[in-house]
Amino acid sequence: MNVEELSPPERRLWKAFPRGESVDLSSGDPGYDDPGQAERWGGDRVIRAEVLVALLVGAVDPEPGQVAAVRLTGARIVGPLNLGHAEVTVPLALTRCAFDEAPHLYWASMNSVHLMGCRLPGLVASGTRVDGHLWLEGSRISGGLWLDGAHITGILNMSGVHLANPGGDALLADRLTVDANVYCDQGFAANGEVRLPGARVGGQLIFRTARLHNPSGAALYASRLDVAANVFCDGGFAARGEIRLRGARVGGYLSFVGAELSHPERTALNADDLQVETDVYCSDGFSATGAVSFAGARVSGQLNLRDARLRNENGTALNLERLQAEEVLLRPSEQVEGVVDLAYARINLLRDDPATWPARLQLDGLQYENLDPPLDARQRLEWLRRDTDGYQPQPYERLAQTYRALGLDADGRTVLLAKARDRRRTQGVPRKIIGWLQDILVGYGYRPFRAMSWLAGLLAFGTIVFSTNHPPILNEDDHPHFNAFLYTLDLLLPVGDLGQERVFAPKGIYQWIANLLVAAGFVLGLTVAAGATRALSRE
Repeated sequence: MNVEELSPPERRLWKAFPRGESVDLSSGDPGYDDPGQAERWGGDRVIRAEVLVALLVGAVDPEPGQVAAVRLTGARIVGPLNLGHAEVTVPLALTRCAFDEAPHLYWASMNSVHLMGCRLPGLVASGTRVDGHLWLEGSRISGGLWLDGAHITGILNMSGVHLANPGGDALLADRLTVDANVYCDQGFAANGEVRLPGARVGGQLIFRTARLHNPSGAALYASRLDVAANVFCDGGFAARGEIRLRGARVGGYLSFVGAELSHPERTALNADDLQVETDVYCSDGFSATGAVSFAGARVSGQLNLRDARLRNENGTALNLERLQAEEVLLRPSEQVEGVVDLAYARINLLRDDPATWPARLQLDGLQYENLDPPLDARQRLEWLRRDTDGYQPQPYERLAQTYRALGLDADGRTVLLAKARDRRRTQGVPRKIIGWLQDILVGYGYRPFRAMSWLAGLLAFGTIVFSTNHPPILNEDDHPHFNAFLYTLDLLLPVGDLGQERVFAPKGIYQWIANLLVAAGFVLGLTVAAGATRALSRE
């Protein structure tokens, strides 16, 4: 490049470069110096992109003992800044500059890059390696920011950045690798899809206070994202569109505290198959309009939904199917609007609140060790009967087992009796009749004293009847002593012989009473035996 052809501001930059000195072309008027006003700036603030390229790729050597750098403030960059496949060994720091064309840094090898408070019609840095920080704080980028396949050895700072590419990719960062933290906070906003599938972050990923807007699709698409430390989507985080974290891994904790998610009639948060090494917080004002799904997720600590608001009235509001978690705190601020699916989840401790139980549940296959509060059996049965699939045996068995583990055997028997009764409603007429008999007589074996009551009642009835009306002797040659009590007991017992029934033979109505007692004893014996077998098989 011919130095004689440089404009005065370009010449200033050219001379400052070898010593890494800053060149400030701004006027000092904050309103006028806003990069959004760049079209009003005169030629004294214009720098051709080719001048920047020449400096960055080695047109000028650094002064001995100095660190060369491009440090420029308040300039309008005209023409294409194309550093594709270039090797840049000096820092690039542009502050409050405006670009007429999107810079191209694809597959370049860069030193640290700072574009702070700038306005760009796009930035293409696919496959770029930055040995240092990529600092975009406060910039406005339209047309898309492309960082797919890029590798940043330091920090990626997008605090306060506004990205705008409605209906397209606001941030395309598939397979991005950042060795330190990623900051998308302090007013970060994106209109369009933010894509981070397969990205790797060596530190923390921070979306605190961010605003994401892509209501027709995914606001944040981060399937298979791998973050070594914590992920923060809190502090006023809001998203219109799906947050997709399917198959992601978080080495610390995941916070959606106070976040507001909205994707009506569709999925607001998809965290299926997510792995979190500590806790997940969707709590303290967390709000989701649309489905929240942690199906198949693994949470080593607690999944916290305290004081959350979940709404998806016509579908599943909270999907915890196949979730594995040490603890689930399911105490929202109000009743969940929609189905809560806990099918086949495995939870050590489930904490809930009867006041906010959802009207619709799915509980088949749910495994838990402890419930807080445990409540009594009748209250928990109301919980089980909210299952939208109707009668399923496993939830009853699991609840009964939990009560027995707590030493609450009576509650466990109550649950199993309710299981038998609810099952009866699903059976045909013959089995219903048998079931009614077993229930009335012995409570399906879970109310053994009920059989004794029936036995005592029938025994008293027979004793009174036959005390006043002795049955005649079958054989006149015998002269046995008649005992109404023993005779009635002999009739009732389906097995054994007390020597009374085979000697005396009542007639008329009393024969019918005797036959009724025999039949009642037979049925009572069968039901007692069946109930006892069932009860013992549970032990």
